[in-house]
Amino acid sequence: MKLALLGTGMIVKEVLPVLTEIEGISLKAIMSTPRSIETARDLAKTYDIPQASSDYDDILKNSDVDTVYVGLPNHLHYDYAKKALEAGKHVICEKPFTLRLAELEDLIALAEEKGLFLLEAITNQYLENFTYIKNELDQLGEIKIVTCNYSQYSSRYDAFKRGEIAPAFDPAKGGGALRDLNIYNIHFVVGLFGQPKRVEYLPNMERGVDTSGILVLDYGKFKAVCIGAKDCSADIKSTIQGNQGSMAVLGATNTMPEISLTLNGQEPKVMDHNSNHHRMYAEFVAFEDMLANGKVDQAKKALAHSLSVMTVLEAAAESMTSSY
Repeated sequence: MKLALLGTGMIVKEVLPVLTEIEGISLKAIMSTPRSIETARDLAKTYDIPQASSDYDDILKNSDVDTVYVGLPNHLHYDYAKKALEAGKHVICEKPFTLRLAELEDLIALAEEKGLFLLEAITNQYLENFTYIKNELDQLGEIKIVTCNYSQYSSRYDAFKRGEIAPAFDPAKGGGALRDLNIYNIHFVVGLFGQPKRVEYLPNMERGVDTSGILVLDYGKFKAVCIGAKDCSADIKSTIQGNQGSMAVLGATNTMPEISLTLNGQEPKVMDHNSNHHRMYAEFVAFEDMLANGKVDQAKKALAHSLSVMTVLEAAAESMTSSY
């Protein structure tokens, strides 16, 4: 994989050292806005990246680049991903894939037309602890209740209350708790159980954006509740309850640091099957393997999952709009 990175924000700075550890990934370019070009040049120097530019067209013309990683603010994902596909580049896009379902469907059609890989960077789907939960769900018997809580007081919330609106709190830029934190809970639940029958989102709104909210997913025989909050904090934990026991993720659904299994009448067992690598390591190892070995079916399966998640997000957004 000959990779160009778009953006110089926190997520790109976090993934760069991870990418240097993965055999088969070669860093070829990094793009920033003109205002942040010095940051891009500094990162390029640190990580030995040949090209640092604020000109996206120049990067797309670079024949050494075959894959583009979109690590930009949410509202820019669609346009930059589409342009990369049109230029014949594979795309790895940060979550949430796009702001609207129709945008993702457009990208999927374009990728299929051009025979390119289109993948969403979503950590939990590739972590060993997630695989363990998926494989061991039957131990819990009939699932009755799922609860996920990812509530983390944002470092930008106080500024937001003063009227300083960062992209993470800007509704026009895809900000808000649903797409920032609760998205991980949605991926977790949909990755285990598929698409729900009904979706309802009950947000706490400030300045036109959901600073926190409760998402209810109705699966018929069981219900799931996903809580995401940027305006308050709580114990970050997710629990799957069945009539024969329960499993809990002891920590956030984007890192899934430990798993607790408690079967009826037994003592809890706490375990961790994740590697010692950074949370983003497993997903990029999987992406490199898919591209290098032409694993189209695996990529399509991942994309189908992302499409299901986007369908939930769309329904949640529509529910929010109709209520406020």
